[in-house]
Amino acid sequence: MLADRSKKNGETQAPPVRVSSLSKSFGRQAVLKGINIEVGQGETLTILGRSGTGKSVLLKLMIGLAKPDSGSICVFGEEVTKMLPKRLDEVRKKIGFLFQQAALYDSLTVEENVAFPLRRHAKMADEQRQSRVRELLSSVGMYGDARKLPAEISGGMQKRVGLARALALDPDILFLDEPTAGLDPITAAEIDDLILRLHKERHMACVVVTHDIHAARAVSDRLALMRDGEILIEGTFEDLKKSSDPFVAQFLDGS
Repeated sequence: MLADRSKKNGETQAPPVRVSSLSKSFGRQAVLKGINIEVGQGETLTILGRSGTGKSVLLKLMIGLAKPDSGSICVFGEEVTKMLPKRLDEVRKKIGFLFQQAALYDSLTVEENVAFPLRRHAKMADEQRQSRVRELLSSVGMYGDARKLPAEISGGMQKRVGLARALALDPDILFLDEPTAGLDPITAAEIDDLILRLHKERHMACVVVTHDIHAARAVSDRLALMRDGEILIEGTFEDLKKSSDPFVAQFLDGS
């Protein structure tokens, strides 16, 4: 079941994210074929699938970094696919995005990376901005490394900094692209715990893209398993475990 939609003044509000009949091809290759998903407020939906299934393409479409061939993407009831660039920039301020490789600026320190969206999009005095950066870095356990460059910290620490930067503008929606990719099991578990804690504290809608079933089970309310550009099955982890489809069983077992 979807999380209950929030209500205001007696009216049911649109869900943070709703994707309807979404399709995307590159040349003759159909990457997404009529995708339908919905994410409720305070809910974490994880999109699973093998590499090359179209998971990251779907995420890029949802944030407006690419255009679909057909279908609809609504963020809080607003159609993203037809937005003018200026309005799209405003909507993106409500969205935090953690890239697969953290995508930190190499020439900026940890604290400067986190401050970047605040400098660009928020009108804040220097002291207020510095306080916000300290708060964000402390929340991900990176305050002691604020003056270091990305090259001076580990991959897991870079993911933490990327997460702090994604939360800088206090978003309503958080998109996470392979948050534990390339990390050892202990560090991956730490990132999962961090995502879960921050999500509970902030009550955001979250969309996670991963092929890591252990991470998905740790952070998700619902899961959607993709195969060949389509949603094969959607539900809780227990729902997926009950499936008789051999691909679902194979994916969950990691065999």
